[in-house]
Formats: sequence, C-alpha cells, structure tokens
Amino acid sequence: MNKKFLLLLLILSVTFYIQAQQVTLTSEQIKALTPEWQGERFADGRPKVSDQLLERLKNVALEEAWGILRNKGYQNQFEGEWMILNPDSVMTGRVVTAQYMPLRPDMDKILREKGKTEGRIGNTNSWPIDVLKNGDIYVADSYGKIIDGTLIGDNLGNSIYAHSKRGVIFYGSVRDMEGLAEINGFNAWVKGYDPSYIQQMMLTGINVPIRIGRATVLPGDVVLAKKGGVVFIPAQEVAQLVINAEFIMLRDDFGHQRLREGKYTPGQIDAQWSEEIKKDFLKWIDENPSKVPMTKEELDKFLKDRTW
Repeated sequence: MNKKFLLLLLILSVTFYIQAQQVTLTSEQIKALTPEWQGERFADGRPKVSDQLLERLKNVALEEAWGILRNKGYQNQFEGEWMILNPDSVMTGRVVTAQYMPLRPDMDKILREKGKTEGRIGNTNSWPIDVLKNGDIYVADSYGKIIDGTLIGDNLGNSIYAHSKRGVIFYGSVRDMEGLAEINGFNAWVKGYDPSYIQQMMLTGINVPIRIGRATVLPGDVVLAKKGGVVFIPAQEVAQLVINAEFIMLRDDFGHQRLREGKYTPGQIDAQWSEEIKKDFLKWIDENPSKVPMTKEELDKFLKDRTW
C-alpha cells in the first residue's frame, strides 16, 4: 500500500471512530493527520506555530498567501464572501475545528453521552470553546445554516475571547451581533446573522478535518483573515510563506522607490533583475533596516535558496 492510500484509510477510520465513540481526535490521531509539522505541539497534538509568526503574518496580503500556497499545490485553502464583524481588522491564529450536522437523535445521544464521560459540560456548542488556548481561532463548519443555526451569541462570544483573545470563523451564523461588537478585540467571519436560537443541529466532532466552503481545514492550521476573505495555511507552510511574502514586499518597496527616483525603467524592475539591480537591492536593505521584518539570518538563508 502507498502512503496516500494508508492516509485515506486512516482518515476514514478516524471519522468513523469519532462518530461512533469519541468527540475529539486524540493527540496521536492529530499527529498522524499533520505529519509534516516538525515543530512544537499542544498537548492535544495540534501544531503550535509561534506567536511571532502569527504577528508577522498579519502584514501578508491575501493574494500573496493564496498565490504562494497555490504554487505549492494547495489549491483549496481560500474562502470569500463573509459577513465580518469588524471588517477593517486583521485576525491570525491557530485553528480549533468543530463540525456540526443536522440533528439525528440517535447519533446525538451517543455523542452527548460520550461527552459526559470526557468531562464536557453545558450545551454542545460550548464544548469547542473549552478547548481554546490563547492564540486559537474557533473555526466551525455548520453547513451554512443561518436561521436556527446561530452557534454563539454575546455570552459565548465573551467566553471565546477570554480563552483565545481572538474570534471565530463560522460557515454558518451567529446571533446578538450588537453584543458581540461590544467585545473589545473580538472579531467574527460568518455567513450570516439571525436573532433565532440554535435548533436541530448537533456537534459531531472537535479538532477533526472540516470543510469551510471551498477550503479543507485541519486542526492546527493557521488562519489569515482579512476584509477580502480567509486563507487557511497548513502549519508546516507558515514560516516559509511569511518570509517569502515579506521578501516580495521588500522587493516591491525597493522597486517602487527606484521607479519614483527614475533610476530604473518599469521593464527593468518587472523583468529578471540584472546583477546591478540585485547588488543595489542588497545595499538598499542594509541602508533601510527598519523596513526589513525578518532577521538577517532568516534573510541570508532565504536568499541562498532563491533564484530571484
């Protein structure tokens, strides 16, 4: 058997096991789903991308992140057309996933009973909140349900922010938008708003693979959420994506300045750079350290592998 087939079998068996016996993936199961991540992990097995990278990611344009991922074969990591609580804000963080489905009483009963044995309390839509750590984003697939599909209101919103200092991304809806807007620092990307309460829905998994519109999302992925949409970045791709995007921004800053100065023509800047321009660029970097977001070591390592 090849590795891809074995991984497919693992995912199918994991999904069946979750639905039959458990609410969340185990640490080992999450590690098996994210084997390319070689860094630090949370106790639950999720990759733990550093806070520093999350902060630097805020300056990356959606188009740059999307393009870099597409070039690496990740074709399905973007979702647009959101209702955004604070559209002028940027949110980055590590993903905690939750999957919801239309209510089926027999299955819901099994999952609720299993949740009790795992020490979970309250309504099932509060269970993912208890998992959140600082820097996490609660990402839920609630299959686009708006009326009677409101996963949270302002009470749960306050709890989410207390746990994570972030917000939510729901392929579904929320209620109490005015109350949510009063939570300083909280933000939400959702598909709609409705004053109704959640009904005829059930939680089927926490930290399981989910679909958010046209994107596939795994626990421990990293979110880049902006006005134009949301990109879900595999944890192992974040560091290279950030420095690649930062380098592109440096090139653009340098090119724009030199074009304004009339030193080069647009044809020279837009084409493959000559050795003269490369040397000028490196000198410009040394003269403008405040414009350089990465460390010198990171830049030197990046330039060794780059063909310009």
